[in-house]
Amino acid sequence: MNLSGRLRPDPTRRVQLMATCLCDAFYDDAARATVEVLEHLGCVVEFPAAQTCCGQPAFNGGDWPASRKVVRHTLAAFAGDCPVVVPSGSCAAMMFHGALLEFEKEPDLPAVQAFAHRTWELGDFIVNGLGVTTWPGRFDSRIALHRACHTRGTPSLAAAEQLLGSIPGVTLVTFGEGEQCCGFGGTFSVSFPNISASMGELKLEHIRAAQPDILVSGDMSCMMHLGGLAEKEGKPIKTQHLAQVLRDALKNGGLL
Repeated sequence: MNLSGRLRPDPTRRVQLMATCLCDAFYDDAARATVEVLEHLGCVVEFPAAQTCCGQPAFNGGDWPASRKVVRHTLAAFAGDCPVVVPSGSCAAMMFHGALLEFEKEPDLPAVQAFAHRTWELGDFIVNGLGVTTWPGRFDSRIALHRACHTRGTPSLAAAEQLLGSIPGVTLVTFGEGEQCCGFGGTFSVSFPNISASMGELKLEHIRAAQPDILVSGDMSCMMHLGGLAEKEGKPIKTQHLAQVLRDALKNGGLL
């Protein structure tokens, strides 16, 4: 579907927004942009007030009993059958991969499976859920798109490339070792800070060599890690979430 203007709110296009911990603590504008983008697409966005975390920190740290408690709470908070849209490839992956592994031999598995099947990362939902293949507006920038490791094996990167590449004024630039991890890895960066920082610094070298105006990602944890390292080095880079670029393109085109 080619999108040229705002769609009317469609009660049948109801979605639930999982805003994630990083939106809550650091990236509130990414959550705001996600809502604006989804509403532009005619979605009726609901925000379950009881939501907390996807359970990934405990899962990655090996505390599976604690992670199961968080996942069970999430299942209750996002009750229903409408799509759950997540502006984070990492949190989305936890819900449709990690959670399934946790409950593989437990009676809760059917409920987790149902939840996993209706959970979408934002870019994937726009392109493959709603069928939107081009994005209107304008955004004059050279963009380096970082692929988060948790989106491997999912359509999220291709969806983000599809949307960004269709925006008038956007030039997508490639950079070396684009498939390599940024070094954050959630609790990995806490357990192995020196290795994590070295990986991030190497990633930044390749990104800077491409001379982008903005580093864009669908995962805020990667943005936080790389942006923080760049700031510490005294060579800050501008970062934006995919949702922010889509929202700003609409604003620049007078569509919001």
